[in-house]
Amino acid sequence: QVHLEESGGGSVQAGDSLRVSCAASGRIFSTDGLGWFRQAPGKEREFVAVIRWAGGMTYYADSVKGRFTISADNAKSTAYLQMNSLKPEDTAVYYCTGGWASSWPPRDGMGYWGKGTLVTVSS
Repeated sequence: QVHLEESGGGSVQAGDSLRVSCAASGRIFSTDGLGWFRQAPGKEREFVAVIRWAGGMTYYADSVKGRFTISADNAKSTAYLQMNSLKPEDTAVYYCTGGWASSWPPRDGMGYWGKGTLVTVSS
């Protein structure tokens, strides 16, 4: 069993930076890694970024590549998503996902989900 809890969401202006965190508990290191998805109002949940425990490989959605960085602190069992140059279209609830991936990147999540944290970017 894996429990995921997000934190760090908030309201910012376009161009600002924000970091969201995902604290994992349970047998997280027996899984493939941790990742982030987001869901904007009226839209489907979409993949954002993921980090694999094996080798620390990372994957990003094209829409955030070059602006967002995913990282992990293994000692704290925590993953971070550093978001720079935020745009109004980045406004969404950001969900952490962990577990096992059926593909890379894991387009459907990894099995376990947090409750989400809201990020609002105003123009």
